[in-house]
Formats: sequence, C-alpha cells, structure tokens
Amino acid sequence: MPQLSVVIITFNEERNIARCLKSIKEVADEIIVVDSFSTDKTSEICQDFSAKFIQRKWTDYSSAKNFGNSIATYDYILSIDADEALSDELKKNILELKTSDHLFDAYRFNRLANYCGRWVYHCGWYPDTKLRLWNHHRGLWEGEIHEEVKMKSGTKTGFIKGNLLHYSYYNREQHINQVNNYTDISANELFKMGKNASIFKLLFSPVFKFIRGYLLKLGFLDGHTGFVICRISAHAAFLKYAKLRQLHKKSHS
Repeated sequence: MPQLSVVIITFNEERNIARCLKSIKEVADEIIVVDSFSTDKTSEICQDFSAKFIQRKWTDYSSAKNFGNSIATYDYILSIDADEALSDELKKNILELKTSDHLFDAYRFNRLANYCGRWVYHCGWYPDTKLRLWNHHRGLWEGEIHEEVKMKSGTKTGFIKGNLLHYSYYNREQHINQVNNYTDISANELFKMGKNASIFKLLFSPVFKFIRGYLLKLGFLDGHTGFVICRISAHAAFLKYAKLRQLHKKSHS
C-alpha cells in the first residue's frame, strides 16, 4: 500500500472537520471530500488542507461514499467520517502498514466513542470494530443507514491496533434528534420489506434493549453517561416500531 486515498463525506461540519483532517494528513496521499452543499465554513477548512472538495446532491450514505471511492486515485481507501479522527496509535500503525509488501484486501480497527465529553467503553458501544481501510476494487458500501463495506468473496481481512475516535454527540439534544431521524429511516426500510411490529415487540423491545446495554453490556460502568445512552437507545427501539405501526395504519386508511 504505497499510497492511500482518504474519503470523507460532509454537510456543515465546520465544528469537526479540522480535527479529522489534522489526524489523517500524515497518512493521506490524497484527500477527497464529498460535500452535500454545506452552508458553513466546511469548504474553506477543507481547502486549507488541500483536499479535493466535490459537491454532490445528497441521496444516501452509501452512494455518497461510493462516489468518493470511484474518483479516488489510489487502490486503497481509508474512509473516515468528519466527526472521527485517528488516534496516535492507529495513525502510527497505518503508516507502518504503508511500507509493507504483504497486504490484506481490507483492514478493521476499533472505534471509541466520545459522548458529551466522555469516552464510552461499555453499553455495547466499544470496541465497535469497523472495516474502514480496503482495496476499493474489492468492496462497496451498502445500506442507506448504518452502512457498511461489503467485500467480494475470497477477500482476506486484517486487524490494525489503535482506535478510531468518534466524537459522536456534544449534547443529549443532538443524540435525540439523530435518533428521531434514524428511526424514520429504519421504520421506512422495514415497511418496504413488508415487516410489521406486534404490540409485544413495541412494548418489550425497549426493555430488552435497555437491559442488554445497561446490564449485559456493562453500561452501568460508564456511570450516568451509560444510563443516559441506554435509556435513549431503549427509546429509539420504541420509536422505530411505533413509527412502523403508524406506517401500516396509514397504508390501510
């Protein structure tokens, strides 16, 4: 992997993008930013880092990222979101990998989330291993929400030590707004698939979600932050199925 293209998608990311770009500037031989017509200072900040800044109408996460990959100069892609950054350890190990003659088709590494200023090591949020570095001729992004890279059969995947730092939410309101948006998309996807939600699932999925995150995934060890995360996650489960039931009700009215 002598050279590496880094692909980032953005929309009004002036709060995050400089931190992201600083973390990848040593490993990137090319930086491609696919922007959905930001109205803040995202463009100016990206230009300061000599990024290729391309604006494109928003459709969904996978298509935006696949578009960025399609115009990349180099075979290997590092995909990183604007609210993410490479830890020093991860950066060092990627730099070492670039000098290697023996490469896997793809690489995974752990992602560590920062929630309202606190790192979260439990709740099912960590290690949250992601495949984010790969030969883009061997895999594509799939999924409208919670998208992931799907590799072709027969590919080999390695692991890189170090954390991808995810500055997820700066306040609870931001988290709640994201949940509202994501549950809209999730409910619509389930509806298109012909799925429905029983009263049992509507009432008890939030309970199971909370127990899983707070007790089974040791969310209580993250203190009050863990409780808040698990409570909002449980509410998200309720919203998803409530919205799905509403879609079915409208379809029969």
